Amino acid sequence: MIHTVQTAVLLVFPALVILGGVRDLVSYRIPNWISLALAAGFTVAAAAGLAAGTPPGVLGLSLAVGAGAFVAGVVMFAFGWIGGGDAKLFAAAALWIGWPGFSTYLAFTGLAGGALAVLLLSLRSAAVRPLVLAGPAWFVRLAEPGESVPYGAAIAVGALAAFPASVLVKAAAAF
Repeated sequence: MIHTVQTAVLLVFPALVILGGVRDLVSYRIPNWISLALAAGFTVAAAAGLAAGTPPGVLGLSLAVGAGAFVAGVVMFAFGWIGGGDAKLFAAAALWIGWPGFSTYLAFTGLAGGALAVLLLSLRSAAVRPLVLAGPAWFVRLAEPGESVPYGAAIAVGALAAFPASVLVKAAAAF
């Protein structure tokens, strides 16, 4: 029974992270409820992990990683490097990823962010932009020179790449 609950709760993470990334791409906004639902889902997943025998210290380390990511996100937001929704999504995902997968999360988020930047520069170029103008409004906005970068998409890619290495996934697989 615990394994079934644990597996079901683990499905919440990819669904919410993908939703956050897509919402950022199409609207340049990540609703607060997505980050809050990720944090609440972590609480349920952690409780199931504890019931399955995950050491409390390991989950405490995940909390520390999430808190550190939140502080880093707030600093990046203060410098204007990312939006507030990006900072919250980054921290909420880090909470789930924890320590074992955090370096993978950072690496893939950075790589995806670089790829996103190259894509946006291409869309915003004088050669490609006229072709984009016939597309949907959200796509036209992505191609708008000077518009910000919807970094939530890169955060989602990094989170999904690192998720298999998270303590909660490993605990569910071991059970």
